[in-house]
Amino acid sequence: MLGRVAKATASQVQRRVPHADLDERDPDYIRETLPRLWLLSSLYFRGEVRGLGNIPDEGPVLLVGNHSGGNMTPDTTVFSLAFHAYFGVERRFHQLAHNLVLSSPPLGFLRKYGTVAASPENAEAALQAGAAVLVYPGGDLEVHRPSWQSSKTDFGGRTGYVRLALDQDVPIVPVVAIGGQETALFLSQGEGLAKLLQLDKAFRLKVLPISLAFPWGLNVGDFLGHVPLPAKIVVEVLPPIHPREEFGDDPDPAEVHEHIARLMQDTLDALASERRFPVIG
Repeated sequence: MLGRVAKATASQVQRRVPHADLDERDPDYIRETLPRLWLLSSLYFRGEVRGLGNIPDEGPVLLVGNHSGGNMTPDTTVFSLAFHAYFGVERRFHQLAHNLVLSSPPLGFLRKYGTVAASPENAEAALQAGAAVLVYPGGDLEVHRPSWQSSKTDFGGRTGYVRLALDQDVPIVPVVAIGGQETALFLSQGEGLAKLLQLDKAFRLKVLPISLAFPWGLNVGDFLGHVPLPAKIVVEVLPPIHPREEFGDDPDPAEVHEHIARLMQDTLDALASERRFPVIG
């Protein structure tokens, strides 16, 4: 019974996911809404973004980030403001997001910011259009990890982003963020519960997270989002990695991934050592 209900609901959600159209990105809309984004990122989250100069000034590039903060993802908000302020709104910038995010009516405005459904086809199309593309290999597993694992990266063993960069012959730029997992008290990823309810098969969800968050108190699934605490968000952009220049003409994706994961974890450890208190930063 649960399986049938999940499949029926998934079918309805899938119909609501808009076809990816890179031209839906609207520089004028971004320009008009940047002041609101600045208020949220700079005043509420006290965002600090370092190393934007490490991103190539032009051409396609794959930005690979660790992911935090549940479905509200404050690290993306802070980084997006910094990217647009540094490079200008005319530069193509696309972010990959889960289907459930794009099927939510209140979040339709994200498409104007360049957000498209996470799929290899959409990522390839964006890179071939010369865009900077932001991907989060850790996905729903990492973004809902317990708050006490705030300073841990977890890509779940996914290396598809490396193969994508190799196929499209683009550099990989790691983007490391901290603070998002302090915007609520994340208690459990709920992997067992998600498997029991067959959410993986129906919605590609490997977790059914449980957290304590305002205004719900006990928050199961985070489907309606939550009001994040004003934790300080710090993002550090690392120098670009050119896999074939550093690992030979035919790199092993697993070896490249291990190198990138180690760099990102070392950076996250350093950022964690700078923080004095949760939320305060």
